[in-house]
Amino acid sequence: MTDYPVALAAEDFVPVALTALGMAMLRHRHPLVPAAAALVVAGGFGKAIWKLIVALGGPDLPWLRGALFPLLAIGFTAFAYALSRESRRPPHPAVLAVPLLAALALSAVLRDTWPALLWTIVAVTVAAVLLARTAARAGDPLAATLFGLWLAGQYLLGPLAARAEQSISLQWVEQSCNTFAQAAFAFAAWHLTRTARTPDERDEERAAA
Repeated sequence: MTDYPVALAAEDFVPVALTALGMAMLRHRHPLVPAAAALVVAGGFGKAIWKLIVALGGPDLPWLRGALFPLLAIGFTAFAYALSRESRRPPHPAVLAVPLLAALALSAVLRDTWPALLWTIVAVTVAAVLLARTAARAGDPLAATLFGLWLAGQYLLGPLAARAEQSISLQWVEQSCNTFAQAAFAFAAWHLTRTARTPDERDEERAAA
């Protein structure tokens, strides 16, 4: 097991906090967003807590580490579905639920997280595209661009995280990339709240007119 520096373990909390902040900014877009955020943040904080315990010389708790991608897969699928409800023709829940369940089942059978990881990337892609489209339609090119950077960061993290040899220097690169990506997401989410109205907010404006 890798001997993690305490500084590396502590920094792992930063991108999780930024993700939580960004999703909190978007909580009004659909009632399902807070639940999705709770799952994503639970997975991220669980992994960060595991790394900090190990860095401080504590016991290895593999269930904390192993819960990361299943929770991310479920959370980001729920997030993508919530955002899709703003579309004129939202997809049926099974479109996202069936591949999610298949990925989780395959991860359980193989005792490996890569199926859940792959589906997480798909779900994040759907969410990022929907958010970027919402920002573009609201006349917010900055938020649209930043959501694109967030997605690019997730694509970069996948191959890095999949490498068998996880040196300390590589993990610093991974966490720095993740922190930058989640900072872009949080700022984009904040900016979007200033330019784009949710369907409920638009209905309230029409009713008041």
